[in-house]
Amino acid sequence: MSTPSLADAPWLTAAATRKVMAALEAEGGPDVARFVGGCVRNSLMGRPVDDVDIASRLQPQSVMAALKTAGLKAVPTGLDHGTVTAVADRQPFEITTLRRDVTTDGRRATVAFTTDWAEDAGRRDFHINALYTDGEGRVFDPTGHGLADIAARRVAFVGDAGRRIREDRLRILRFFRFHAWYGAGAPDADGLAACVEEAGGLGELSAERVSKELLKLLAAPDPVPTVEVMARTGILAHLLPEAGTLEAFRAMAAVTDDPLLRLSSLLPGSAEALDTAARGLRLSNREMARLQALTGPVLDLDALEDRQVRALVYREGKQAVKDRLVRALAQKPGRRGRHDALTDLVQTWAVPRLPVGGREVAALGVSPGPETGALLKAFEASWIADDFPATGHVERLKALRDQRED
Repeated sequence: MSTPSLADAPWLTAAATRKVMAALEAEGGPDVARFVGGCVRNSLMGRPVDDVDIASRLQPQSVMAALKTAGLKAVPTGLDHGTVTAVADRQPFEITTLRRDVTTDGRRATVAFTTDWAEDAGRRDFHINALYTDGEGRVFDPTGHGLADIAARRVAFVGDAGRRIREDRLRILRFFRFHAWYGAGAPDADGLAACVEEAGGLGELSAERVSKELLKLLAAPDPVPTVEVMARTGILAHLLPEAGTLEAFRAMAAVTDDPLLRLSSLLPGSAEALDTAARGLRLSNREMARLQALTGPVLDLDALEDRQVRALVYREGKQAVKDRLVRALAQKPGRRGRHDALTDLVQTWAVPRLPVGGREVAALGVSPGPETGALLKAFEASWIADDFPATGHVERLKALRDQRED
C-alpha cells in the first residue's frame, strides 16, 4: 500500500497552522511535532476537518515558551496531561506532549511524557486515531494498521482491546460511536467481543460522559445499524435500561439527524418515566425541556390547522412545536410536504405579546387582585381561540368583565 500525502490539505497549508508549527520547530527542530487524530483520519477519508490537534516531543512548559516567543497565545488547558492550547489567527490548536500511560483506573490515567512516537501511538484507542502527519504532509502509521483500517473502514483497537477498554471504560461507547461514523459492515469482531465482556464497567462512568458520547453516536448519518448491534449484544441495556424495541428509533432516525430527537425515540413515552431516564443521563435543563415537550399526544399532520399550530407555538414555544412536528413526521413519513409547511409557519410566525395587562383591566374599574388575574386569563384564552386578532382588545375585555359580573 502506497503511503498517501496530505501536503495539499487546506487545514495543513493554512497560515494559522504554519505559524504554530513554525513556533514548535523553532524551539525543538524538525520532527518535533506532528498532526494527529481526527484531522489526519478525516482527511484520509475525505471527511470535513473541524479541529487540528498536534502531538509534540516538547515538554508542556517548552511548548508554552515556544508559542510565547512566536507571539502566539498559549493556554495551559491540561498541563498535568501535557496539553497546551495554541491560538493563532483566533483558531485553537490543541498541542499534547507525547505520552505513555503509567496507571489507569477505567476513568482516568496517570501519564509520563516520552519522545517516542510509537509509544504515544500505543496508548491511543483505535488504529485510525493513531495516524500522524508532519508539516510536509507525510503520513506516519506507527501501529502498522491505521492506513489499512482507513481503507477497510474498520474501527479496531490498538493492541489488546480488553486492556484498552479497562484503561478507560468510555472506549466502549467510542468504539460504537466511531463505527457509526467511520465504519462499514459489521463491527470489528475482537473489539465487539471485548466491549461485551467489559460492558459491566460502564456503570463506573459519569452520566455526563456517557450522555455526551451517546449523543455524538446518535448524530451519525445513519446510527441505526450500530444501535441495533448495541441492542442485540446488551450494550444498549446497560446505558438505557428503559429502552424498548427499536421501531420508533428507526422511524425517527429516518426523518431527522437531531441526536436528541433520536434519543427521545429510545426512551419511554410517559412524562414520569422519561424524566427518570433522562435525569439518569444528566442532560442539560434545555435538553430535558425538549424531551418533556415530546411526551404529549402525537400531532396529526393532516388534521392540524394553521391556527392550532400558532396556538401551540404561543403556549409551548417554537422549539417544542418543531420537535413535536418531527415526531409526527416519524409517524407519517409520507407527509413530508405538510410537515415542512407547518415547520415554516412555526419558524416565520412572529409570536405576539398579550396585548392587555393590569392597566387596561384597572381602567375598566376592576379592583387589583385575583379578579384581575382571572380576567386576564380569560382574555388570553379567548384571544388565542380567535387566532390572535390585532384589534378589539378593550371591547373583548369589557365583554368578558360583563360576563363575569352577570
